[in-house]
Order: sequence, then structure tokens, then C-alpha cells
Amino acid sequence: MISSKRALALTLAFGGTTAATPALAQYQTPAPAPQQQIQQPAADAPAEAPGRKYDLSNAARKAIIELQAAVNAKDVATIPAKLAAAKAVQKTTDDKFVIAQFQLKAAVDAKDETGITAGIEAMLASGGVSQADTLPLYSNLGRQYYKAKQFDQAGTAFERVLQLNPNDTDAMAMLAETRKAQGRVPDAVALLQKGIAARVAAGQKPSEDWYKRAVALAYEAKLPAAVTLSRDWVAAYPTPSNWRDTLRIYKNNSGLDADVLIDLLRLQRAAGALAGETDYYNYASFVLLKGFPGEAKAVLDEGFAAKSIDRSKPIFREVYAQASGKTAADRASLPGLEKTALASPAAKQAMITGDAYLGYSDYAKAAGLYRAALTKTGVDTSLANLHLGMALARSGDKAGATTALNAVTGVRTDIAKYWLIWLSTRA
Repeated sequence: MISSKRALALTLAFGGTTAATPALAQYQTPAPAPQQQIQQPAADAPAEAPGRKYDLSNAARKAIIELQAAVNAKDVATIPAKLAAAKAVQKTTDDKFVIAQFQLKAAVDAKDETGITAGIEAMLASGGVSQADTLPLYSNLGRQYYKAKQFDQAGTAFERVLQLNPNDTDAMAMLAETRKAQGRVPDAVALLQKGIAARVAAGQKPSEDWYKRAVALAYEAKLPAAVTLSRDWVAAYPTPSNWRDTLRIYKNNSGLDADVLIDLLRLQRAAGALAGETDYYNYASFVLLKGFPGEAKAVLDEGFAAKSIDRSKPIFREVYAQASGKTAADRASLPGLEKTALASPAAKQAMITGDAYLGYSDYAKAAGLYRAALTKTGVDTSLANLHLGMALARSGDKAGATTALNAVTGVRTDIAKYWLIWLSTRA
């Protein structure tokens, strides 16, 4: 062993290695590599002295000590020559590893990004890296390559991290960004989905930024996964703005008719996610056209109260006047229509009257009519169950709503899934 008492200590936890992109700021940075101690104990030092001990070759010892002195003194003028001299005489694995450490330290001190990359590469190539340090070194190497826009090399490094630890979600995130930079967006989305699933499986709630990034990538690339991901996102983070974005993604990725759009807007209203003139105008005009003036008036009243829309604007003044002028007579007609609907063998009138009661927030009456419709001829079972589930959900009957919504099939299945998510977030 080396007889000098001088200890060579350097830190691998160098700064400035995080990928320089706002999209990655959301991800937790992997823990830095631990310190390595290069000890050169006295001949009489105890064998159990703490720290790793290096058996340097006689040929390289002097050159390494000179390199150490230059690096510690930050003597940038002589470091390149000292480094070259040490590498020229290195023989053993420990020689190479110790020299690589000093090479890395010098680069970190000089904030030399290219040198940092070369130092990490040299450490990994030396064969002297411990198993514990291999993963963080490859992780930092990948980040260095990413910053340098050397995406193929970055991908290889992050793949190596995942070989060492398949559940390293930070590496998944970085590899996802690398795949995005390579133009491999479906692969990037799949990696983010895998990372989300890994954190859920570990009993952790994934950061909202993971969902946002995955949804954004999938939506921009027009991938079918955008709908599924957005649904997972709003289930985990059911804020009004997230509901609005999620339902908009679904609407833009699906060919929806007016009736389905109305039910989507009804959910948006339940989630407190109506915002802006388009949302309120579309909702009010759609339901007014369908013959539900009370619902149109209620929606506009909410928009006025929230100051989301201006009642003085002609488009809202006109629709509101039409809805207000019809509401009283419409509301008064409902008991008679309900009686007729319940007596009729056909389901149509029960559904229409139930929808009217739904628009007036009379959920008990609406639910009763939808249940009656399910027993009548000509019933659209899927639609009746969806609207029954909506009415029960709004009334607070979670168990009944869950049963009804789970019975929805066909083209309305997705709408039912969104309502189930909203229901699951209710106290």
C-alpha cells in the first residue's frame, strides 16, 4: 500500500449537471454520487482505517501525487500536462480510477462541461467504479450528453441506468425527454406512463407535472393515449382547470354529436370548470335549442355571477332573454308532462321530462323518470343509465350513481367514465 499519510479526497457530487430544460425541472434530480476517499495511510496505520484504499502502481504514484497537488491548487496552467503525464504511466485499475477522479474534479472546478463528460467517461472506463456509484455516474453522464444535445449517447446512458435499476423513475423521465428530442414521441409517452405506473405501484402519488408532460406530448402528437392519460391526470388532480383541459382533449379527439356534447358540458358545469364565453354560450344555446330553457337560464346566471361572461353583450342578452321568457311556463308544465310520461308505454317522454327536471336541478324527479324510462319500450338503455347516473351523482347518491354509470355501454362509455371519476372525487 502507499506509505504517504496524504489523503486524496474529492467529491463526485458535482453541480450543474441537471438537464437545462424547463420541462425537466419537474422531475426529482437523482441523488449525487457519494464521496470517495483515496487514502494513503502510514505503514503503521490500522487495516480498518475508514475509506477506500487504493493500491497504486510504483510507476504512477509520483505522477498521481503531482496531479493531485495541481488539481487541489486549481493550477489550471499545469493540470493538462500533469493529467497527460499521469495517464502515460497508469497501469492498474486503481491508477486509472484515481486519475479519472482528479480529471473530473478539475473539470468541475473549471465548470468545463466537455471535461466533466470526459471525466465521468474515464471513471466508468477505468473499471474501478463501485457498484453503488455506477448508477449515479451513468445518470449524470446521460444528463451531460443531454445538455450537449448528444441525444443518442444520452439515450444509451439512461438505458444503462434502467438496466441497473428498472424502477428508476428519474431515468425514465430523462430518457423520455431524450426520446422526445430524438423525435420518438410515442416512446417518450410510453416511458412517462411507465414512470407514473411505477410510482403508483410504489404507493406514491406521481407529481402532477408527470401527467401534464405526458398529456402534452400525447396530445401534440395526436396519440390515442392522450385521452387515457388526461383521464388519469384529472383523477389524480381534479381541479376545475384540469377538468376543463381534460374534457377539451376528449372532445377534440372524438367525433361527438350535440347530445353527447351537452352531457360533457353538464359534467364540466358539475366540476366547476366552465370558463369563458365559448363554454357558456355553447352550453346555453345547445340546451335552449333542445327545449330546456330553465337549464339555459341557470347556466347563464352562474356565468354572470362568476363574472365569466358579460350579460350586456348581445349574444348573451339574446339567449338569456329567450331562456327567461320560456322558463316559467316550462317549469309549470313539468308535473303534467311527468304524469303523461309515466303513463306512457314508450320511454321517449320520460327521458325528455327527466332531462328537463335535471336542468332545474330536481335530481330526485329526474332519477325517477329515468328509472321509469328503463322499463319502457324504445328505451336507449345506455343513455337512460348515463342520465340516471348523472342525476344520482348530482344528488349525492354515490352507490346508485356508480351502478348506473357502470351499466353504460357503446359510444357513451367514455362520458360515463368521466362522470365516475368526478363522482370518486366527491366527499
